[in-house]
Amino acid sequence: MGESEKHHADFTNFKTSNEKREILQQVIDSYSALVDGQTNWVCNLSNASSLIWHAYHSIPTNINWAGFYVLDPKDQDQLILGPFQGKVACQLIKFGKGVCGTAASTKLTQLVPDVEKFPGHIACDGGTQSEIVVPIIDKTGIVRGVLDIDCLDLNGFDETDKEFLEKLAQLIAETNDW
Repeated sequence: MGESEKHHADFTNFKTSNEKREILQQVIDSYSALVDGQTNWVCNLSNASSLIWHAYHSIPTNINWAGFYVLDPKDQDQLILGPFQGKVACQLIKFGKGVCGTAASTKLTQLVPDVEKFPGHIACDGGTQSEIVVPIIDKTGIVRGVLDIDCLDLNGFDETDKEFLEKLAQLIAETNDW
Protein backbone atom coordinates (compact mmCIF):
# COMPACT_ATOMS: atom_id res chain seq x y z
CA MET A 1 0.00 0.00 0.00
CA GLY A 2 1.46 3.39 -1.00
CA GLU A 3 1.67 6.30 1.42
CA SER A 4 -1.23 8.06 -0.32
CA GLU A 5 -3.42 4.94 0.04
CA LYS A 6 -2.98 4.66 3.82
CA HIS A 7 -5.61 5.62 6.31
CA HIS A 8 -4.23 8.04 8.86
CA ALA A 9 -4.80 5.50 11.65
CA ASP A 10 -2.52 3.05 9.82
CA PHE A 11 0.46 5.15 10.91
CA THR A 12 0.02 3.77 14.44
CA ASN A 13 0.50 0.17 13.26
CA PHE A 14 4.10 -0.40 14.25
CA LYS A 15 6.27 -3.29 13.20
CA THR A 16 6.25 -6.23 15.53
CA SER A 17 9.99 -6.81 15.37
CA ASN A 18 10.44 -5.20 18.80
CA GLU A 19 13.56 -3.56 17.38
CA LYS A 20 13.48 -0.19 19.13
CA ARG A 21 15.62 1.65 16.58
CA GLU A 22 13.40 0.48 13.72
CA ILE A 23 10.19 1.45 15.51
CA LEU A 24 11.49 4.88 16.55
CA GLN A 25 12.63 5.53 12.98
CA GLN A 26 9.11 4.61 11.88
CA VAL A 27 7.77 7.29 14.28
CA ILE A 28 9.97 9.89 12.58
CA ASP A 29 8.99 8.72 9.09
CA SER A 30 5.28 8.61 9.98
CA TYR A 31 5.39 12.06 11.57
CA SER A 32 7.09 13.38 8.44
CA ALA A 33 4.38 11.92 6.22
CA LEU A 34 1.55 13.17 8.43
CA VAL A 35 2.79 16.77 8.54
CA ASP A 36 3.25 17.06 4.80
CA GLY A 37 1.36 20.25 3.99
CA GLN A 38 0.30 20.83 7.62
CA THR A 39 2.05 23.36 9.88
CA ASN A 40 -0.48 23.77 12.70
CA TRP A 41 1.33 22.79 15.90
CA VAL A 42 -1.81 21.59 17.70
CA CYS A 43 -2.67 19.23 14.86
CA ASN A 44 0.89 17.98 14.41
CA LEU A 45 1.68 17.53 18.11
CA SER A 46 -1.60 15.68 18.59
CA ASN A 47 -0.62 13.16 15.93
CA ALA A 48 2.96 13.01 17.24
CA SER A 49 1.78 12.15 20.76
CA SER A 50 -0.37 9.35 19.35
CA LEU A 51 2.52 7.99 17.29
CA ILE A 52 4.82 8.02 20.32
CA TRP A 53 2.20 6.39 22.56
CA HIS A 54 1.54 3.53 20.16
CA ALA A 55 5.21 3.06 19.25
CA TYR A 56 6.37 2.72 22.84
CA HIS A 57 3.57 0.32 23.67
CA SER A 58 4.61 -1.82 20.68
CA ILE A 59 8.30 -1.96 21.75
CA PRO A 60 7.02 -2.62 24.58
CA THR A 61 7.99 0.07 27.07
CA ASN A 62 5.64 0.60 29.99
CA ILE A 63 4.91 4.29 29.35
CA ASN A 64 2.08 6.05 31.13
CA TRP A 65 2.30 9.49 29.50
CA ALA A 66 3.54 10.83 26.17
CA GLY A 67 3.07 14.37 25.01
CA PHE A 68 4.09 17.96 24.94
CA TYR A 69 4.34 21.11 26.95
CA VAL A 70 4.61 24.26 24.85
CA LEU A 71 5.77 27.78 25.52
CA ASP A 72 2.94 29.64 27.27
CA PRO A 73 1.94 32.62 25.09
CA LYS A 74 0.89 34.53 28.23
CA ASP A 75 4.15 33.91 30.15
CA GLN A 76 7.38 33.19 28.28
CA ASP A 77 8.95 31.83 31.48
CA GLN A 78 6.70 28.80 31.65
CA LEU A 79 5.34 25.86 29.70
CA ILE A 80 1.66 25.05 29.32
CA LEU A 81 0.17 21.61 28.72
CA GLY A 82 -0.13 20.66 25.06
CA PRO A 83 -1.39 17.59 23.20
CA PHE A 84 -0.74 14.27 24.95
CA GLN A 85 -1.77 10.66 25.54
CA GLY A 86 -2.26 9.37 29.08
CA LYS A 87 -3.76 10.56 32.35
CA VAL A 88 -4.56 14.21 32.98
CA ALA A 89 -1.43 16.20 33.76
CA CYS A 90 0.03 19.30 35.36
CA GLN A 91 -1.05 22.37 33.41
CA LEU A 92 1.80 24.84 33.99
CA ILE A 93 5.51 24.26 34.56
CA LYS A 94 7.95 27.11 35.21
CA PHE A 95 11.27 27.10 33.37
CA GLY A 96 13.88 25.52 35.64
CA LYS A 97 11.32 23.49 37.64
CA GLY A 98 11.07 19.72 37.41
CA VAL A 99 12.34 17.65 34.51
CA CYS A 100 10.36 19.53 31.84
CA GLY A 101 11.31 22.98 33.15
CA THR A 102 14.96 21.92 33.40
CA ALA A 103 14.98 20.68 29.79
CA ALA A 104 13.41 23.97 28.68
CA SER A 105 15.81 26.20 30.64
CA THR A 106 19.00 24.27 29.80
CA LYS A 107 17.97 23.39 26.23
CA LEU A 108 19.29 19.88 26.95
CA THR A 109 17.57 16.50 26.91
CA GLN A 110 16.90 15.16 30.40
CA LEU A 111 17.25 11.37 30.58
CA VAL A 112 16.10 10.45 34.09
CA PRO A 113 16.42 6.76 35.09
CA ASP A 114 14.83 7.36 38.53
CA VAL A 115 12.60 10.40 39.01
CA GLU A 116 12.92 10.12 42.80
CA LYS A 117 16.59 11.07 42.43
CA PHE A 118 15.89 14.13 40.26
CA PRO A 119 15.97 17.29 42.40
CA GLY A 120 12.60 19.07 42.26
CA HIS A 121 10.83 16.39 40.22
CA ILE A 122 7.16 17.32 39.67
CA ALA A 123 5.02 14.22 40.13
CA CYS A 124 1.91 14.63 37.98
CA ASP A 125 1.42 10.85 38.27
CA GLY A 126 2.86 9.15 41.36
CA GLY A 127 3.36 5.94 39.40
CA THR A 128 6.01 7.44 37.14
CA GLN A 129 9.48 6.06 37.84
CA SER A 130 11.56 7.26 34.89
CA GLU A 131 11.26 10.01 32.32
CA ILE A 132 12.79 11.52 29.22
CA VAL A 133 12.22 15.15 28.21
CA VAL A 134 13.55 16.61 24.96
CA PRO A 135 13.48 20.36 24.27
CA ILE A 136 11.98 21.57 21.00
CA ILE A 137 14.15 24.45 19.82
CA ASP A 138 13.40 26.46 16.68
CA LYS A 139 16.04 27.69 14.22
CA THR A 140 16.32 31.00 16.09
CA GLY A 141 17.20 29.19 19.33
CA ILE A 142 13.84 29.75 21.05
CA VAL A 143 12.48 26.83 23.07
CA ARG A 144 8.99 26.23 21.66
CA GLY A 145 8.19 23.37 24.00
CA VAL A 146 9.30 19.98 25.24
CA LEU A 147 8.51 16.39 24.36
CA ASP A 148 7.87 14.49 27.60
CA ILE A 149 7.51 10.73 28.05
CA ASP A 150 6.97 9.04 31.43
CA CYS A 151 7.50 5.36 32.26
CA LEU A 152 6.17 3.19 35.09
CA ASP A 153 9.52 1.36 35.32
CA LEU A 154 12.96 2.47 36.47
CA ASN A 155 15.46 2.96 33.62
CA GLY A 156 12.66 3.11 31.05
CA PHE A 157 14.73 5.07 28.52
CA ASP A 158 18.25 4.92 27.15
CA GLU A 159 20.60 6.57 24.66
CA THR A 160 18.68 5.08 21.73
CA ASP A 161 15.52 6.85 22.90
CA LYS A 162 17.49 10.07 23.33
CA GLU A 163 18.98 9.82 19.82
CA PHE A 164 15.68 9.25 18.02
CA LEU A 165 13.55 11.58 20.14
CA GLU A 166 16.04 14.40 19.58
CA LYS A 167 15.71 13.82 15.82
CA LEU A 168 11.93 13.91 16.20
CA ALA A 169 12.06 17.10 18.28
CA GLN A 170 14.22 18.78 15.64
CA LEU A 171 11.75 17.75 12.93
CA ILE A 172 8.87 19.05 15.05
CA ALA A 173 10.65 22.38 15.51
CA GLU A 174 11.11 22.70 11.74
CA THR A 175 7.61 21.67 10.64
CA ASN A 176 5.34 23.85 12.75
CA ASP A 177 4.21 27.46 12.78
CA TRP A 178 4.55 28.44 16.39
